[in-house]
Amino acid sequence: MLQLILACAFFLGVHLGISGTSLRYRLIEILGEKLYRQSFSAAALVGLVWLIFAWRSAPYLPLWDSPLTFRYLAVLLMPLAFYLGVAAFTTKNPALTTQVEPPADQLAVGVLRITRHPLMWGIALWAGLHLLANGDWAAILFFGTFLTLAVKGTFDLDQKRLKEHGERWQRYLAVTSNLPFQAILQGRQKLVWKELGWWQIALALGLYAGLLHAHAQLFGAAPLG
Repeated sequence: MLQLILACAFFLGVHLGISGTSLRYRLIEILGEKLYRQSFSAAALVGLVWLIFAWRSAPYLPLWDSPLTFRYLAVLLMPLAFYLGVAAFTTKNPALTTQVEPPADQLAVGVLRITRHPLMWGIALWAGLHLLANGDWAAILFFGTFLTLAVKGTFDLDQKRLKEHGERWQRYLAVTSNLPFQAILQGRQKLVWKELGWWQIALALGLYAGLLHAHAQLFGAAPLG
């Protein structure tokens, strides 16, 4: 278990202690943008591999007897996590990708109307569901690390973008929300169903179905029992 604790600390330290702080900019000044990115990517990859191996070799120490309800909840909601991930990679952000700033009602499109950080919330949902469905110390440490990193990362990304894009990102913040659906409920944004992308939904469901089928072979646990 000690190895898992150390791996979690290293992985969180690399991301929260460097990427989300002013240290990132000091290292870029010293190393240059390219070398910094290469070094950070290498450290993050080492941390991820270490974390996975440490988790898989950690002893099973249950904290609660995870009921079937949590398993079924994970099976039911994981397609949403997949959709958030797929949409994050396949949706261009008009606030960042257009030279001429679009009108306020077009600053966000598709999933970005729901949250400006869909990938982070997809990871958070994945981690939270798996944490509940397992209920042992190793799962708390492993999935809790990703949950912490994803949620904290949403705030760090906002600060990073604000430094990089200034007033333009500030206007984007005004019409979007970090917390999913908050801007829509507050009337600062609206949900446009046709922008969600049926092909994105189909791709997410296809990937989910494939992983669900292979879950037992890949991870040694059958979600459906």
